[in-house]
Amino acid sequence: MVWALQEAGLAPTDIDYINAHGTSTPLGDQAEVAAVLGVFGDHARKSAGGKLLMSSTKSMHGHCLGASGAVESIACIHAVRDGVVAPTVNLDKPDDSFDIDLVAHQARETPVRRVMNNTFGFGGHNVTLIIGRYEG
Repeated sequence: MVWALQEAGLAPTDIDYINAHGTSTPLGDQAEVAAVLGVFGDHARKSAGGKLLMSSTKSMHGHCLGASGAVESIACIHAVRDGVVAPTVNLDKPDDSFDIDLVAHQARETPVRRVMNNTFGFGGHNVTLIIGRYEG
């Protein structure tokens, strides 16, 4: 995530939404949330008034293995284009330590300039991609 921000010449506060890898595995989800909080700091922390939104579209389309990154990227493109962040469905009892605005159950309408998409896992698919609106 840090490298993607550096490569794009962006600050953490330039990201409005993260489409998390989020496979609903306790260890994996805890690690990803800890990494996001480490990179984004107070911009991610709900308790600090952070504005960063996070959800996992995988909760709706499942884990498509090698295709997950492509499917998630389409959802990210739509979030930027339409100003709608997809929810994490069935997120009934998030870990109390997840101090992030996890968009649960229902999509949320909000302006989205830039999205970070995290795709980690099988076969070395370890990518963080930033998708944003052209502001040139």
